Amino acid sequence: MREQDVRRHVTTPLTSPAYAPTVPRFTDREYLNIVYRTDPDALRAVVPEPLRITEPLVRFEVMRMGDVTGYGPYTEAGQAIAVDFEGERGEYLHAMYLDNFPATASGREVAAYPKVIGSPALYVDFGAMVGTLDHGTLRVATATMGYKHHELDRSEAEAQIGVPTFMLKTIPGYDGSPRVQELVRTRITDLTVKGAWTGPARLQLFEHALAPLADLPVLEVVSASHILTDLTLNGVEPVHDYLKGVTS
Repeated sequence: MREQDVRRHVTTPLTSPAYAPTVPRFTDREYLNIVYRTDPDALRAVVPEPLRITEPLVRFEVMRMGDVTGYGPYTEAGQAIAVDFEGERGEYLHAMYLDNFPATASGREVAAYPKVIGSPALYVDFGAMVGTLDHGTLRVATATMGYKHHELDRSEAEAQIGVPTFMLKTIPGYDGSPRVQELVRTRITDLTVKGAWTGPARLQLFEHALAPLADLPVLEVVSASHILTDLTLNGVEPVHDYLKGVTS
């Protein structure tokens, strides 16, 4: 293979990429969101500067992807932390667990999503919307909300999931030190809210050494939503370089 042909490939492995070279469009992406108050000291231990914590709020989300170009259906769960960056309100993506390897590899390589493999689920059980996350054979999170008890204003639903999101991108060099280390920002585009509801909600997080969601403990459930959408994920842009001015 010629050098110019090698340069046209941006995925690993070279000739059998783990994911399709496409911008994914999400159709019937369904959210269960539980926003809760947590320990501010626990947040300060995991949120990287220059992001600032304004309120000690975390959004636990479970997302069922009805259809995604390039990946097919899958389910994802994780934690997003309310932050401020230079006066802009947004969320820092702290943890994401999903059951689809191509989406995991793409999220980490093309962007900076903190994705790892897990076993999330979203379903209805006896009048409750239920979101769960397992790590291996062990349960690490269970969220429940009354199923479609009250309509949620669609502009409020858009505001919940359309905020800018921040992520930490780190690529190690061959000596083990960071080769790239950046804070990046992205946001959702072409967002259509097809339905939105709210209701009473509860969230349980269980201790696990390798899936430490419970390190951000649930002190109070603040709000909950169940949202059905179509959307596109925009590309990322770097907003802060941690290695700028650092010499090897």
